[in-house]
Amino acid sequence: MSGWPRSHWTRASLIAVLLTVLHTWPLATAPATLSRNDNGDAMLNEWIVAWVQHQLPRHPLQLFQANIFYPAADSLAFSEPLIVPALLGAPVRLAGGSPVLVSNVLLLVGLTLTMLGMYALVHAWTVDEFAALVAGAAFAFNTHTLMRLAHLQAMHAYGLPLALLAADRLMTTGRIQHAVWLALWITVMTYTSGYFAVFAFFLIAVVVAVRAPVWVANARQVVPRLTLAAVLTVLAVFPLSLPYRRVAVEQRMMRSLDNVTEYSATPQGYLASAGRLHQRLWSSGEQHDAFFPGITIIILGVCGLALVRRETSGPVAVLAGIAAAGVVMSLGTRTPVYGWLYAVFPPLSGIRAAARFGILFLLAMAGLAGFGLWQIRTRVARRAAGLVGLAALALVTIEALDAPLQFREFRGIPHLYALLAQESGPVVLVEQPFYPPQAVFMNAEYVLNSTSHWRPLMNGYSGYTPDTYREFTKTFWFFPQPHSIDAMQRAGVTHVMVHPLRFDSMAPDIIRICDQERRLEKLGVGRNGLTLYRLRPSPPQPGTQ
Repeated sequence: MSGWPRSHWTRASLIAVLLTVLHTWPLATAPATLSRNDNGDAMLNEWIVAWVQHQLPRHPLQLFQANIFYPAADSLAFSEPLIVPALLGAPVRLAGGSPVLVSNVLLLVGLTLTMLGMYALVHAWTVDEFAALVAGAAFAFNTHTLMRLAHLQAMHAYGLPLALLAADRLMTTGRIQHAVWLALWITVMTYTSGYFAVFAFFLIAVVVAVRAPVWVANARQVVPRLTLAAVLTVLAVFPLSLPYRRVAVEQRMMRSLDNVTEYSATPQGYLASAGRLHQRLWSSGEQHDAFFPGITIIILGVCGLALVRRETSGPVAVLAGIAAAGVVMSLGTRTPVYGWLYAVFPPLSGIRAAARFGILFLLAMAGLAGFGLWQIRTRVARRAAGLVGLAALALVTIEALDAPLQFREFRGIPHLYALLAQESGPVVLVEQPFYPPQAVFMNAEYVLNSTSHWRPLMNGYSGYTPDTYREFTKTFWFFPQPHSIDAMQRAGVTHVMVHPLRFDSMAPDIIRICDQERRLEKLGVGRNGLTLYRLRPSPPQPGTQ
């Protein structure tokens, strides 16, 4: 590697940044204006990050009392917390960056850190730079992740390989620092995504089971350290668990096995890929959850299993176990295993998309491929070893490549929303149309727009739709009919933002009726006819006090 920086970490970081830019191209060319806002989940995650950045320094104890789905409690707990990414992106927000810019920066940072996290794991096991680079690239830029760019939490998967490294070292050495690192990485994952916390449990369970012949002989040292890791983790995540526990109990936000069936992976998904090369050759683009790791990774992974040495059999066995666990759990109710574990492991009741367990399979395949490449490189001449490493990295990149990607232009949040931030009195906003539960994703833009004022919003979009919202739709949907306005007044609504273009052919009539309604005071008009009204209280009826 003549001409490269001396530090292998510097080299790995540069390559990780380069591959991140390549796989997300052209996002890095205009991160302030390009967006995935054609997807409601992208706008939801932009709002979550912005809300955490807004609320945490002001009212940390009220962090989960977010402004959407008013007056439902703990509305931030209806989805992922994304607290760690929000903290990472805080400097961009403080510098004046929009929620979209912050999200895009976090997407790029998350992918880079995920590659480096996997690089750290495989480099610690093999001390082979190329093996670690290939494993890092395979895990960070796998087809499943690249199909989920709208899901910011999926980009921040670096905690998984780092927790695996800490757990394996804890089992083999029993040292206290590895217990602390394990607790730290589980905490980081939990404060990013509840899914990662559950995945980490299964990952660690595999390590404990596979490494039993090693740690049992040193149980007096390992068990107390593992217990320490568990205690530290529980103490760290306990505050975060409280709001999620409340919504599970009070608002019945629990996933049934029927929900899991709908969002389980299929065997065909493990043969599907979004990579352009695979799409042109054989893969179907219709598969929602794709987990094909790539031909190069499969070949290298098989080599990792076949060429295993006695001194590396432990890590290889751990990776094989994780791969098996990931596949079985991702299939959800297609096997009886998920149902058995669902009955005895309560956190599974918070998981809807069982298919996402497939990320454990992809992590394991990336690790096995790293071992395979390492073994191949040790069996050839030094110069050839370098060429083999470069070729493997190039092939893995080409197979996964889906760029250039399609993005939507972000034109900023309409200035009309700034009037709500300037209102001196209380504000409770309703945006119209007020969509029924089956179309709640149409509220995502409303949610993002609320980042400009942070006033209570009765609309919302998240992973869960509360009963209060469902009840409001029974009348709010019929706006601007009088009985709908009556219902909004009874609910405490003070302002109404009307999006005429969303009413299609009815747009002119909607605005005309609103302008004629005495209880609606027009405050301003924005682009595309967007109109803000103040909802006046109903005048007292004759003969009433």
